[in-house]
Amino acid sequence: MIHLLPLPGSPRFTPKRGMDAVIRQATDEARVLVDAGFDGLIVENGWDIPFLKPDDIGPETPAAMAVAAAEVARTVGVPLGINCLANAVDRSLAVAAAAGAQFVRSNQWVNAYVANEGLVEGRAGMMTRYRHAIGADHVTVWADVQVKLGAHAITADRSLTDQARDAAWFDADALIVTGTRLGDAPTTAHLQTIRAATGLPLVAGSGVRIDNLADIVPHTDGAIVGSSIKSGGVWRGHIDRDVCERLCAARDVLERQAEEAASQDGSR
Repeated sequence: MIHLLPLPGSPRFTPKRGMDAVIRQATDEARVLVDAGFDGLIVENGWDIPFLKPDDIGPETPAAMAVAAAEVARTVGVPLGINCLANAVDRSLAVAAAAGAQFVRSNQWVNAYVANEGLVEGRAGMMTRYRHAIGADHVTVWADVQVKLGAHAITADRSLTDQARDAAWFDADALIVTGTRLGDAPTTAHLQTIRAATGLPLVAGSGVRIDNLADIVPHTDGAIVGSSIKSGGVWRGHIDRDVCERLCAARDVLERQAEEAASQDGSR
């Protein structure tokens, strides 16, 4: 996960620093992550979350995000995603199409669905139509499912099965089983429950670390790491190259073990 510096049109953007600093920071982080062995990157504006309150940003903000993401894609050449909040999936699709990204991550989808079902229902329909209209059918949509029911008051009374159903209804192509900013991680039971509810590809989100990677990866199609790769676990901190390399090395070990197990099963 690459957290961009504030973008033009957003409240914390510093004109004196300009887009050059945004792009430099993003591409520097991208190089570290790819050199460490990560398979893909997700770009988000981690300071202002540009699509949180559309009235607080200018029309230049999504355009600036597309420019930064396109430069990341050009620099490292790995699969790229765009992160947004659920009330702006249509806008993030435009950013993804312009940047050459392969997917968008609709963050906190279920929260938005429960909080304002009518608004998000309209956004979901808009997303489906808009994706086709701009020729972005190749851009997939990954929707979050929160695994800690008490973490957000508006999802506290909903079961994991309900949340997975709501996210799938959004016409998502994949689900991200994610915790909270406090570092909650999905358990095996969470992953199995949500996979059974939808049958969609499953990715683990927040809370993925070296010490729980082996418990998570065998039950998913991938894992996203954010704050755990930042120095001191602070999501606005600098990337810790050593942590990145150890995460990727642990992943490689798990993959080899899975291949060996599959080979032994096939020879019986």
